[in-house]
Amino acid sequence: MAPRSVTVTQTETLDAQKKTLDRDVKRPERQIVWINVYFMVVLHLMALYGIYLIPGTGPRTWFWTWLCHFIGGLGITVGVHRLWSHRSYKASWPLRLALMLMNSLAAQNDIFEWARDHRVHHKYSETDADPHNAKRGFFFSHVGWLMMKKHPDVIKKGKQLDLSDLYEDKIVMFQRRHYKLLSILFNIVIPTCIPWYFWNETFSNAFFISFAFRYAFILNAAWSVNSFAHMYGDKPYDETISPSENAIAILATVGEGYHNYHHAFPQDYAAAELGALCNVSKWIIDACALVGLAYDLKTVSKEAILQRRMRTGDLQHLNHHDD
Repeated sequence: MAPRSVTVTQTETLDAQKKTLDRDVKRPERQIVWINVYFMVVLHLMALYGIYLIPGTGPRTWFWTWLCHFIGGLGITVGVHRLWSHRSYKASWPLRLALMLMNSLAAQNDIFEWARDHRVHHKYSETDADPHNAKRGFFFSHVGWLMMKKHPDVIKKGKQLDLSDLYEDKIVMFQRRHYKLLSILFNIVIPTCIPWYFWNETFSNAFFISFAFRYAFILNAAWSVNSFAHMYGDKPYDETISPSENAIAILATVGEGYHNYHHAFPQDYAAAELGALCNVSKWIIDACALVGLAYDLKTVSKEAILQRRMRTGDLQHLNHHDD
């Protein structure tokens, strides 16, 4: 019994020492950005009112709202995510210009800031340097991270990244200089005024449906990748990381929720295996490549994918069987 007693004592001592060290570590206080909290609350209340108004409007406004959502979504998935954050393909300047304007319609921060934070997220996933660290809980990873100041590690690590490609992209820097004006024009004014002017939709319906409801919906769709896809789902490619293949995120973003694959192979322009059934952004990039607007599309070979699954994913048992 003596050896067992010593082991327990040693464990308790180590635990006590760890707790002491944890208390001694000075952690930055959470600083809530109240203006962001108020904005999120008001936006979502307006979106709920927009949902209430939907039965009182017509198919043209429904279609317009969906079209704005779809175009803005491509500005995120095809544009700032796959093109500017991961450089998984190259785009001609007309396509880059179009994607910049589409990104302004989505209004999820300017391209430079979005790409910088996303690169930090991939490099330091689920650490304090991750802007939406899923280990801090579902609410934080979904929207809470936008309601408080960034952790110092996010800022520190972001400054250490090579962002020369973003600085050298004139379209990216143009948007950064004029982001407030561009986002107001493309995210609020155009979605609201088009149905109001061209088919006499009421201003209230246009504002609360085509702007508020659509904007809240696309934000939550994008956030689902940070929350749902980092906490729930399958991990066929790498079981050692949090990102997962999540059906909710896949449907909400029409293709960005194949997240275990994406974190295993972030350089792949498809952000999913080529056989993925729902990957609209890939189809758009393929169409642009056919007409010469996109080129140098990066992919991952089937052999590399299989090797990764055997090394860290759901086929590890094959290696054990061979041994």
